[in-house]
Amino acid sequence: MTGQEFEVCIAEYGKDIYSFCRQLTNSRAEADDLYQDTFLTAVELREQINCGQNPKSYLLSITLRIWKNKRRKAAWRKRIADVQPILEERDADMGESAEPSPEECFARRERNTLIRNAVNRLPERLRIVVLLFYMEDLSTAQIAAAMHLPQGTVLSRLHRARKLLKKELEDVLNG
Repeated sequence: MTGQEFEVCIAEYGKDIYSFCRQLTNSRAEADDLYQDTFLTAVELREQINCGQNPKSYLLSITLRIWKNKRRKAAWRKRIADVQPILEERDADMGESAEPSPEECFARRERNTLIRNAVNRLPERLRIVVLLFYMEDLSTAQIAAAMHLPQGTVLSRLHRARKLLKKELEDVLNG
């Protein structure tokens, strides 16, 4: 991949990768770091990125690999010397709505918050599949390639996640 093709790739997929980073980390500062690390790694590996195939999927797999490594390192450090976590404020402005009435705006934001919180409570392996499928609009085959898993595993994780979300959000969806 040439430098110019790489710039086009960043322009085309940068927002999607950043929003995925935000969903994974639930923190603007951590998302910024993850986003930057993703594209620094992508610059190093840009010769391996094929524009003809799905570069977005490749970038998402880089993001996932970096995020998992950071979490693994943090867990290891916590076992060695437990550090009191610093509380960060979560951004409330993650979604915009353009509904005509204030009541509809409030109801929509409230529903989105409940859904987002329910997704965040899913186990990590299920949450990642849900985010890639619904937020990044990747197919199960693309998710399987990005996560280095069999497609059947992705399908079963997606099924289990939907089942858990349905059970937890039944009242919200019916109301």
